[in-house]
Amino acid sequence: MRILGIVCLLPLVVGGCATPPAEEQVALIERSQLFGNPSRFQGRLSPDGTLMSFRAPLDGVMNIWVAPVGDFEAAKPVTRDTGRGVPSHFWALDSVHLLYIQDRDGDENWHMYRVNVGTGEMADLTPYDGVRAVNLGQSERHPGKIVIGMNDRDPRWHDAYLVDLASAERTLLAENEGFISLLVDNNLEVRGALAPTDEGGATVLRRSGDEWLPVLDIPVEDYRTSSVLGFDADNKHIYMLDSRNRDKAALVRVDFATGKTRPIAHSDQADIGSVLMDPRTHKPVAVGVRVHELKWTALDPAFEADFAALAEQAIGDAEILATTLDASRWIIYQSRADGSPVYAVYDRSTRALDTMFVTNPDLEGLPLSPAHNVTIPSRDGLDLVSYLTVPRGVQVDAEGMPSQPGPMVLLVHGGPWARDMAGYSGEVQFLANRGYAVLQVNYRGSSGFGKAFINAGDKQWAANMHNDLVDAVAWAVDAGVADPDSVAIMGTSYGGYATLVGLTFTPELFACGVDVVGPSNLETLIASIPPYWTSFVRSLINALGDPDTEEGLALLKDRSPVNRVDQIRRPLLIGQGANDPRVKQAESDQIVEAMQASNIPVTYALYPDEGHGFQKPENTISFYALADGFLSQCLGGRHQPIGDDLQGSSLQVLEGVEGVPGLAEALEAAERR
Repeated sequence: MRILGIVCLLPLVVGGCATPPAEEQVALIERSQLFGNPSRFQGRLSPDGTLMSFRAPLDGVMNIWVAPVGDFEAAKPVTRDTGRGVPSHFWALDSVHLLYIQDRDGDENWHMYRVNVGTGEMADLTPYDGVRAVNLGQSERHPGKIVIGMNDRDPRWHDAYLVDLASAERTLLAENEGFISLLVDNNLEVRGALAPTDEGGATVLRRSGDEWLPVLDIPVEDYRTSSVLGFDADNKHIYMLDSRNRDKAALVRVDFATGKTRPIAHSDQADIGSVLMDPRTHKPVAVGVRVHELKWTALDPAFEADFAALAEQAIGDAEILATTLDASRWIIYQSRADGSPVYAVYDRSTRALDTMFVTNPDLEGLPLSPAHNVTIPSRDGLDLVSYLTVPRGVQVDAEGMPSQPGPMVLLVHGGPWARDMAGYSGEVQFLANRGYAVLQVNYRGSSGFGKAFINAGDKQWAANMHNDLVDAVAWAVDAGVADPDSVAIMGTSYGGYATLVGLTFTPELFACGVDVVGPSNLETLIASIPPYWTSFVRSLINALGDPDTEEGLALLKDRSPVNRVDQIRRPLLIGQGANDPRVKQAESDQIVEAMQASNIPVTYALYPDEGHGFQKPENTISFYALADGFLSQCLGGRHQPIGDDLQGSSLQVLEGVEGVPGLAEALEAAERR
């Protein structure tokens, strides 16, 4: 987890701002503090409540540790990975085994492993090359079993297998006949499926012998805001998040035989995004809705006092990650912008929220910046839920607005069907610590705000989606936040694409850009999707354009930054993982080659052992060492010299070493080590 501090603004390259008095200066925070491994992360309780697990460094690599609840002195590692680390883990419902996923250098062909916490015995449950494992379900009624989707028969489709955790033996439950996903009930039987429609929607099907019978249709306009959550206790109904016949996704209960739908909870403000289910009764007991912050509402009166107690004690957003099988204790992830995230345990018997651990205690006392909620109007009347972070040391009013404009980074989230949130972001704090205001905008196409808002992004890449970002910059300038000559754009995945769009479609607006794994050519993006995205192709085409039609192909060409390289006027830094299966290395290669052909400077950093973004802390630290100096040249903020921060990384600078101060010397020093 990354955590950062904040710096006062320094004189700008273009425009200006007075250097604050020395006593107001905020110390630079080391990149290793911001982007290194947390001390502990991803805390969990075993389903029976006797053990706790978490990820923590072992010889500098994140591994899984287990201990009796609350006894950190007795914690022992149960994995011993020496590579990129274990990215995620969860408990089997038998409380005997832990399960975790791992790929190879970012290729996203996830294998699922299990480890017996008593004996330490490990096994790869999906030991097949090129296979991507998907967890389809567990049940307390069948301890020691799990249903896993595997695409070894056909790389496009995940068949369902019942896997015995002790022996690692698998038994085929159902072949996937072209479905988006298979639905498993509480008896671990394949009872249904989600089938894609030609238009880009889906049909929920139920299995009857060898037949698949329709239960209900999810129209294309509801596809991104509707989903199946699971079966109720008697396996006769399913719970869904459902936006059909409404704008905001509601929680509903559907008769699986007839499709008759009964609404349970909804909000007029935003989609229901979180649902707490009782793990034994399989009934929803609370829902969470997020506009700026996450707000919980109890559905069962027996839980009302619990959520009142949680709201009173929690600091920042309180996400409920898991519960014990008896629902007596909940794992809570607390996150606020200006502090280290905290894992805590809520005990229903005492209504007390007790800290499990702080993810990075070294951040205590560092000058982190709070985020301020803002809502920015788009030019066509949409409300853009956004967050503004102002560097410490800069005077602000009661609404968090600075007393004078300064440099700003527009930090664009990926997806685009995702969203920015109010909690802690290491990247945001890094930028603020260096002296930049940070603006995060939930542009149209972002998730959580209803189907009209998310669908408003269709065919609007580099058009109205970009206009939302342009409008946000105009708002920041008008509000006195940003110096119009000192605004950078930065982002990962779709955010990287938005960066390339910013420098090619609005070449005078931004002072520079930082793109991480951003697509540059929408034609090649669609043409190179991995096989297991086959059922997702129509949705992607609906969003971007159809390459098989003359009109759609023209749209893809027009909205591709690689075709407008000659418009670039400002510095660009690109970071790419060589094994990225979603936005392949060719996306970065081709725009760099086009810039080279036009003699336009660019700095290109490639990581051979990374995929869609950076997982190894050594690589993350090294890339932000580049971004640190790059942005200081562009925006005039302070920066930490590169020093030894390339050590241990796989960084290859394929172009533009001169674009980052001190990079040539740092690379030479790294080679000598």
